[in-house]
Amino acid sequence: MTAPHLRPVPGTAATFAAGLAARLPRILTARTVLRAPRLEDAPAWISIMVPDREGHLGGPHDPAGAFTEFAATVGLWLLRGHGLWTVTDHADRLLGFVLIGFEPGDREPELGWLFLPGARGSGLAFEAAAAAREHALQALGLPGLLSCIDPANLASRRLAARLGARREGTITTPDSDAEAEIWCHFPETAA
Repeated sequence: MTAPHLRPVPGTAATFAAGLAARLPRILTARTVLRAPRLEDAPAWISIMVPDREGHLGGPHDPAGAFTEFAATVGLWLLRGHGLWTVTDHADRLLGFVLIGFEPGDREPELGWLFLPGARGSGLAFEAAAAAREHALQALGLPGLLSCIDPANLASRRLAARLGARREGTITTPDSDAEAEIWCHFPETAA
């Protein structure tokens, strides 16, 4: 049985939510679609975050905490004009997520990516993250982005380098005292 907080609310509330989602940027790439997140995407997010085998910062997460992170990241659209996209293929099969986030301790908006195991290693995260980065730096005019990466997460470190980001040191994350590498993305790397 689906938990009550994961079940869509029918009627006027659902219509209102769909109207808000329709206003979010939709980005098409050669193989992916970055679209507004839906409540039914939350279980995929939770499956990535719990258990935290990939070294996502801020963990370890439990299902309730992972849902709270999902909701907070989706909510950034209302607060900052950027936030979480669900990444699908062109048949709307969920692949993962990319985000332009802003958490306590960040000095600039953060470019992040989380992909389901079956979508890793195929360049899909690069394609989607590059599109999100371009949107943030070009369409939104953000002066720069950073990616906070667990030093043990080699795949994310390689992806940041492939995106043209430069490693510029480490920080201690305020919520978990974990060390994170800071990778900086600038407009000239998005060309």
